[in-house]
Amino acid sequence: MDIFDRLKAAAAPQWASYVEHDFLQQMQTGTLSQAAFREYLVQDYLFLIQFARAWALAAYKSRLPSDIRAAQAGLAAILDETELHLRLCARWGLSQADIQAAPEHHATVAYTRYVLDCGAAGDLLELHVALAPCVIGYAEIGQRLAGAIDDLNEHPYREWIGEYAGEAYQDVAASARKHLDELAARSMTESRFTELAAIFAQASRLEADFWQMGLQAAE
Repeated sequence: MDIFDRLKAAAAPQWASYVEHDFLQQMQTGTLSQAAFREYLVQDYLFLIQFARAWALAAYKSRLPSDIRAAQAGLAAILDETELHLRLCARWGLSQADIQAAPEHHATVAYTRYVLDCGAAGDLLELHVALAPCVIGYAEIGQRLAGAIDDLNEHPYREWIGEYAGEAYQDVAASARKHLDELAARSMTESRFTELAAIFAQASRLEADFWQMGLQAAE
């Protein structure tokens, strides 16, 4: 069991609230409203801008070239992800200017600033633990959704699901998971695991709140 699996096990209720959220259940069945998905996309674009800052902070916090390269790869993946959001938003007539002018929802602020605070106040391992539910979790979610849908080509959210289930993003997540394990091997003690599990649990809880924000916007 690697550090990511240990963290999931230690934060099982919070992890379940995130990866089994009703937003995702509705996405799987194709019943998620376009209003909910559109609100999520706009806020996730703003979210990704802050996460790009977190990856830049990871580079700053790094002392080894390998850690800096990992941060560079994470930042590049985030920037690629923003392009997906712009393409999807364009389908509903939302321009990049419209999205960037949108105010950040409190759920967006809560999660992104929590991650940035973990990075600013803690070390590189703490920052990557806070990033892990998003970076690695989306790969698990995408893969699970793709596997549960009979014909993804006809699904209303096929592009989003395909992006996170696809080989390119799966590779990003696998690299992030391997790097997290390497960081833990270098600097984690068993007495410290409880603190890291609390960070992971809070990040997972904030991810669930982010899904809920999308649903509430459609009410």
